[in-house]
Amino acid sequence: MNSKKIIVAGIGPGAKNFITPAALEKISTARFLVGGNRALAEFSNQNQETCAITKDLDAVINFIREKILIDEVVVMASGDPGYYSILDLLRKNFAPEIIEVIPSISSMQLAFAKLALSWHSSTLLSFHGRRPSDEDLKFAPEKILGLLTDNEFNSAAISKILLENGWSENSKIAICARLSYPDEKIIRTTLIEAANSAPVKNCILIVGRW
Repeated sequence: MNSKKIIVAGIGPGAKNFITPAALEKISTARFLVGGNRALAEFSNQNQETCAITKDLDAVINFIREKILIDEVVVMASGDPGYYSILDLLRKNFAPEIIEVIPSISSMQLAFAKLALSWHSSTLLSFHGRRPSDEDLKFAPEKILGLLTDNEFNSAAISKILLENGWSENSKIAICARLSYPDEKIIRTTLIEAANSAPVKNCILIVGRW
C-alpha cells in the first residue's frame, strides 16, 4: 500500500515573510513540487521536478498520481489551503488519509487584521469565479461581509450588487488590495463611492460596521 503523502502547503497572502517555517521547509525539500507559475518561480529550485497549476487540472492530477508512487508531492496553495483552494480538487481525486495540510494565513484573515476587526461572526463569501446568492448578500443590521473578488466581480461591480440587495449608500466598505506587498493599499470608503469609482480587481472587500 502506498504510504506517500500529498502535502498541501499554504504559502500565505503573497509576501515571503508571511509563509510559515513548516510550509517553507516542505516546499524547499520537496522532490516533486506543484503550484502556480508565480509560486514556482519564487519557491522552486533546480533539484525539483515541478508541475504548474493551469486550467488543465487533469494534467495536475495525473502528475500527482504518477509521482506519489515514488515520493511525497508538495502542492503549494495560495493563502490558506482550507479557504477556496486546490484542496477540494485533491480530496475529490485522492483519499483524505494521504493528504496532509499545512495551514497558513489567508488574504481574508489578513484583511480583517488590517482593520483590527475580529471575524468570528462575519459572513465570508467568494465572488471569485462565482456569485453568492442574494439571500447571503442581503443587508441585515450588524452584518459584516468579507468578500473575495476577481476581475469581473470587482469592487465597483460588487458595490452595485450590494446596493441592490438593501445595503445603504453610506454603508462602509474597505477595499484591501495587494495585501502583504510593499504596494499594499487599503481604501476606506462607502458603497456608493466605491460603486462609482475605478474598479479594484482581485482584492478583499470588508463591508459593514468596522
